[in-house]
Amino acid sequence: MKVHYHHASTSEAEKAFNTLRKEYAQHSPEEAEVIVALGGDGTMLEALHRYHELGKPFYGMNLGTVGFLLNPYRPENLTDRLASAQGVMLHPLRMTARTEDGKNVEGLAFNEVSLLRQKRQTAKIGIVVDGVERLPELVGDGVIVATPAGSTAYNSSAHGPIIPLSANVLALTPLCPFHPRHWRGALLRHDAQVRLEIIDAAKRPVSATADFTEVRNVVQVDIHQSKSIGVTLLFDPDHNLEERILKEQFMP
Repeated sequence: MKVHYHHASTSEAEKAFNTLRKEYAQHSPEEAEVIVALGGDGTMLEALHRYHELGKPFYGMNLGTVGFLLNPYRPENLTDRLASAQGVMLHPLRMTARTEDGKNVEGLAFNEVSLLRQKRQTAKIGIVVDGVERLPELVGDGVIVATPAGSTAYNSSAHGPIIPLSANVLALTPLCPFHPRHWRGALLRHDAQVRLEIIDAAKRPVSATADFTEVRNVVQVDIHQSKSIGVTLLFDPDHNLEERILKEQFMP
């Protein structure tokens, strides 16, 4: 099986890359049958953004910290592992952020889109879902819109819900909300159109980040799940992502 390895810049990932390249060879992304990421979750996200347009499946081996989107690192029997791996389809969020100077910036997020205050003052954000104003003013550090795959990352750290992949919902989670003080967010349909409007943007500037795309001084951010873009992540049968997300919900 022809493989292209995308690896982190750490010494451990470099060593793994050299070991696997000698055993199984390195092919170009275009001619490879599968993209293998060597590193942590950030390395996998980097690979997804760089190569998703090729339509190849992705298989990751963990040489980082958490490795939620990856399999355990084992250099032996890689071809057999790839042949028996089970696929999970992921669809990213598409973000369109408009800045104070009228510029529109687009970005994709396989994990989440996050809005964060840029200065010492809290952000004020209005939330509109499918054209209906749901929250006139959220006061706090910001807000996250997360995919099911990304719900175990930043969203979980902000006490947002962990979402099964098959649930077909998105998580809308506030960051340190001051008002409404007891609002803990919402679950939205996967096809929801979310608009986040920055209130008093000149005084309370806000940045928007979609995975690796960061935009400063935004005034409005539109977010929806892109069904036209899909990537397949491969997992060992004993390392099923759906089961791992389920287990994560019962972690102490």
